[in-house]
Amino acid sequence: MLGRKDPRPAGPAATNGHTNGTPITLLTVVGERARMEGKFDIADSIQIECEVGGELKVGGKLVIGEKGVVNANVETVDAIILGHYDGNMTATGNVEIAATGRVSGNIKTDSLVISKGGLFSGNVAKITDEPAAAGAPRPVYLVDEQRAGQGVAG
Repeated sequence: MLGRKDPRPAGPAATNGHTNGTPITLLTVVGERARMEGKFDIADSIQIECEVGGELKVGGKLVIGEKGVVNANVETVDAIILGHYDGNMTATGNVEIAATGRVSGNIKTDSLVISKGGLFSGNVAKITDEPAAAGAPRPVYLVDEQRAGQGVAG
């Protein structure tokens, strides 16, 4: 089932991360046994609650719900992973792997948060790496579960 959620949801998760409070339009793909394969170019944000494979270009936020399984190469602004993701991802904004999230692959982003219980197997690279800093070790921070969950709308 494809549908558009009300573009005026309440709360801090309702904005697209911009301080101007502009509401996002969230395209939702739901289907317990649905499977889609191909190249997808989505201008807005999308929430996936089914199985998707191929390539995804998302102009806003990608939310892989708890029932979502994505096996694709992804280009997005922000990503919240509550389900399963396998592939290579480039996110110009933030990537959050929630406690229920399972990720296998490579992520290129400037901000990665893995909540307690979340699983990540792969490599991460910073988009704005300077060649001189590429070999320097990067600090890893554990964010407590309560604070990390604030940006995830259920």
